[in-house]
Amino acid sequence: MRFYTKTHQHYCGIDLHAKTLYLCILDREGQILLHKNVRSRPDDFLAAVAPFRDDLVVAVECIFTGYWLADLCRNEGIEFVLGHALYMKAIHGGKAKNDKVDALKIATLLRGGTLPQAYVYPPEMRATRDLLRRRLHLVRRRANLLAHIQNTNHQYNLPPIGKKIAYKSNRDGVVERFSDPGVRAIVQLDLDLIGHYDQLLTDLELQIVKRAIQHDPQAFHRLRTIPCVGKILALVILYEIHDIRRFPTVQDFVSYARLVKPKKESAGKVSGSGGAKIGNPI
Repeated sequence: MRFYTKTHQHYCGIDLHAKTLYLCILDREGQILLHKNVRSRPDDFLAAVAPFRDDLVVAVECIFTGYWLADLCRNEGIEFVLGHALYMKAIHGGKAKNDKVDALKIATLLRGGTLPQAYVYPPEMRATRDLLRRRLHLVRRRANLLAHIQNTNHQYNLPPIGKKIAYKSNRDGVVERFSDPGVRAIVQLDLDLIGHYDQLLTDLELQIVKRAIQHDPQAFHRLRTIPCVGKILALVILYEIHDIRRFPTVQDFVSYARLVKPKKESAGKVSGSGGAKIGNPI
């Protein structure tokens, strides 16, 4: 876990939503200078923080609506910190929880040097990373269709298909295995959708590879030289890790990849392990 420990004159905590954001700005002594709700628009945000731009740092919890704010702070030269959502349990620990309280707690964590950091992915490669993650969504939808055909085959106690219907050349005769016209229609629909997903995935993978060659051709080709690392795995490693230098030690990277199980220990007794969902299994 990495904490943001730099000192500033002004600390801004934001509870961010799609339409609104709640601002809380503290000074070095912890006095509240601003505590208000504004619209989630660049002009409104910049106008609110304008009197405090001198040595200002902004922090927000890592959520899906944070892209525009991170890019805005980067373009405006404002220090930006992304809070690790799973580590920021202090926000949810109090009796009361609302936008005003959350913004204050984020600013307090930031000022106290106890705000756990997440990685702010650079916008130059972020869209391609998200496109690669979208590909995974399509792959899972395709896998569900393949599994549905196999389950339908089991429902009617038919002999195993025997071939991997994930390959187009092995799909001939699959529909004819079923005698009921309604079941045939269902299986044919699954096969048509699978064929559509095949084309979508082929085009999408070609587009991602072209972008990878433009972003970092040397890294992509080096990853392909690793035994058992193919095109897709090389893309995943490249875009999920982005820059290996962001990990100070090997131990940090191994922990990020969820290859270790941190112990929960007290008074010499181990009560289990934690952090199973913190990191990126790639």
